[in-house]
Amino acid sequence: MASGWRYRIVSVVGVFALIVAAVTVANHPLVHSGFRLVPVVGHLPFDPAEGREFLIEAGTTAVVVLLALAPLYKPRPHRILDVSMFALKRTLVGLFALATIGYFDYTYRLPRATLLIVGSLLVVAIPTWFVTIRSRPARGESGRAIIVGDDPNEIDRILAAIDIPVFGYVSPPSPYVVDQAGPGQPQLADGAGSTADSLTYTMDLECLGGLSRLDDILVEHDIDVAVFAFDETDREEFFGVLATCHEHGVDAKIHRDEADSVLVDDDQVEEIVDIDVEPWDWQERVVKRVFDVVFAAVGLLFGLPLMAAAAVAIKIEDGGTIFYKQERTAEFGDTFQVYKFRSMIPNAEERTGAKLSEEDRGRRDPRVTRVGRTLRKTHLDEIPQLWSILVGDMSVVGPRPERPELDRDIEEGVSDWRRRWFVRPGLTGLAQVNDVTGHEPVQKLRYDVEYIRCQSFWFDLKIVIRQVWQVVGDILETVVRRWKH
Repeated sequence: MASGWRYRIVSVVGVFALIVAAVTVANHPLVHSGFRLVPVVGHLPFDPAEGREFLIEAGTTAVVVLLALAPLYKPRPHRILDVSMFALKRTLVGLFALATIGYFDYTYRLPRATLLIVGSLLVVAIPTWFVTIRSRPARGESGRAIIVGDDPNEIDRILAAIDIPVFGYVSPPSPYVVDQAGPGQPQLADGAGSTADSLTYTMDLECLGGLSRLDDILVEHDIDVAVFAFDETDREEFFGVLATCHEHGVDAKIHRDEADSVLVDDDQVEEIVDIDVEPWDWQERVVKRVFDVVFAAVGLLFGLPLMAAAAVAIKIEDGGTIFYKQERTAEFGDTFQVYKFRSMIPNAEERTGAKLSEEDRGRRDPRVTRVGRTLRKTHLDEIPQLWSILVGDMSVVGPRPERPELDRDIEEGVSDWRRRWFVRPGLTGLAQVNDVTGHEPVQKLRYDVEYIRCQSFWFDLKIVIRQVWQVVGDILETVVRRWKH
């Protein structure tokens, strides 16, 4: 199997050649004659392309299909069936995009007959091509791997269990680092230092640098796999490395015994398991983001009268600020500022500190104002969060973001709470539509992880419909109760 940039070049050039060949065949007169004999679709008209028109047709097809196949250009030793099915799926995505283009007034769109012929050829040729240039995974044939972490004992354990050739290791400063490196010992941290003499891996594993150089190391050495060996899954370092791996398309792995804080495939039986850094395909992420932007923009536009009414009511009641902001945990453990209409008395947590509202338990919270109770009951206090969705800090659907202080408290009792950090937090989620709050962290986590595993645009849409139905019901209930009183 080809590796690194050689594989990428071979795969892209091969796909491009197959696309041009398919468009050429589809425009041949003999193929047109044979196609007319095919039942049902044989009547579709042809528009043979020549010269400039052919170049634009072939170019359009190449650009769309090559983009759809982007995840396949990285060398990974998947099994033949997995490769062929994944290539088939991506090819169909590209063909669907081409068919969509055909609905627009585009001068050089592919005629339907041409598209059918091109599609029939590519769904066979492209999977075959990727199977041809790849091979079945064999021991020691999984690309270039590095170990990232600061626990020497964990590195030794990984080296004993892993069957991937390890190119070297990257480590942050750690208590195992001493000031001066001994003879023949590699440096472990960003500046200088070495590991303890007794550690096995120091004899034959090269230190590539510290975490500050991780981006450069992944690119310079064409790394395919990063195996995590952290003493503690610190938010800043552990999830920062995850984000870097995600950005560069590098597979992240971890020892199964240390996988309680990350999202992994439960079906894997190996000791070194994959961390599911990116549960969404990139096409699904684009669709999700477009939906988020449209939903937030429409919500803010039509919610302006309600926002104005809420602002006036808050100001009249106690003269305090209309909005309040809080720091919340974002994707990969980062933080962002969330804005809501103020529903509590000013400085409500001055004495108590950060805590979950008793209203989430169905009790009365004395810190909540009279206007605030109405805003919370009707969910109108959440409208300003549409701005966080619009700018990309949140999504419409996802695990509800908690405050970092509460996250730390919950983690003490729920060890795998950080699994929620693998997707962008949401305005609503599977836990919310099932009336589960932060007071039930274990059950909430179960719903959040279930959402991450099952997420899709249609799943999001079902959750949004359920949430909108609940909001409408709560508003009507509040209005009826006020009317009766």
